[in-house]
Amino acid sequence: MKLHQYIVFISFILMASSLSSCFNWAARAKNKIPNKTALDKTYDYNGKVIVIGAGASGLAAAKILQKNGIDFIILEATDRYGGRLKKNTTLADFPIDIGAEWLHSNPLVLNKIKGKKGEEIDEDLIPYHLEKAYTWNGKTLEEVSKAKLDFNYNFMPESKFKNSTWYDFVDEHFATEVKDKIKYNSIVTKIDYSDHQVVVELKNGQILKADKVLTTVSIGVLKSNAITFIPALPQEKKMAINAITFLPGLKLMMNFNTKFYPDAINCEVESGEKVFYDVAFKKDTQSNIFGLLVSGNTVEKYYNLGSDQKIVDAAIKELDIMFDGAASKSFTGEYVLENWGKHEFTKGTWTQPFEEEKSNLKQLNIPLKNKVYFAGEINDPYRQMGVPGAILSGYYSIDKLLTDE
Repeated sequence: MKLHQYIVFISFILMASSLSSCFNWAARAKNKIPNKTALDKTYDYNGKVIVIGAGASGLAAAKILQKNGIDFIILEATDRYGGRLKKNTTLADFPIDIGAEWLHSNPLVLNKIKGKKGEEIDEDLIPYHLEKAYTWNGKTLEEVSKAKLDFNYNFMPESKFKNSTWYDFVDEHFATEVKDKIKYNSIVTKIDYSDHQVVVELKNGQILKADKVLTTVSIGVLKSNAITFIPALPQEKKMAINAITFLPGLKLMMNFNTKFYPDAINCEVESGEKVFYDVAFKKDTQSNIFGLLVSGNTVEKYYNLGSDQKIVDAAIKELDIMFDGAASKSFTGEYVLENWGKHEFTKGTWTQPFEEEKSNLKQLNIPLKNKVYFAGEINDPYRQMGVPGAILSGYYSIDKLLTDE
């Protein structure tokens, strides 16, 4: 081995070793999956609880309340449950995750969050190990080497559901048990925890009271100050909330007659990410669905186009440049667009906890006078990320809520 090759090789090994120690999240955090969760405990609590938000965290917390016969209600700002979890069954011959799509954690976490013992996984999963991918700098496509694709997967293995979606998983194991307790179109504008009971005020003027409250709204909603807290949030918590990165973004699914594209195309951007990807990767399907996932400053270019159709047209035009007009020749005109960044009750995409200061993450989980608690993807103390992290956060926070004096 020549000297410069040896230096590159050693640098690569050192980088991988360094990342292994600091990037202890998601699939690399198998040892962080808790041995016990709130599912494994029983609680004797006589007060009333209000859960704000019917996403994965809120539904998981509600499952514990229901299981223990505790009086509760879920306040959901929209007309549906699931939060950023959605699915589509009309664009293709398989169900498509319009919201969260990947399982970033070790698959064993699925058993843990639904309360199954042992290591045999019920779900049929697809290892997300790409076989053909490119990078795009706006002018040229460059193929990613097999060695790099292998390294990426081995370093942080991910997977996807083969025949179902994250929405189905949460619907079956959580929402089904508690959806009769959800009060829809209930937009919370004020949480007053200054007295013995917590007073929650809705946009329509309705007042509800409870002994304790668990809020699971997105970090984007908290950053927007859409909810007034009385007393005001402590300065340390405000600073922690505002410090968390929560980028705007969108997800576009496009239907094509032919598969002219690779497994993925990673596009160079200044912040966030932009990637085209085969939504039907390794699925049993005759459909050709190519997706576009964008977050960060780049998404503003799409927002400024002014309409969903113009966003689709721009995506097709860029693919035509990459593949000599193949996109417009094959596009059926059918698409689904999800715009998280413009949604009033989301205001962003997802969080990357490993990029945040540990002190800020810790501050987010501190309750207000042991009356108002917080849960959500960013509040996950077990480093699982995504939907499993949100669910485990719901378990963690409801356990504290029910046991704190």
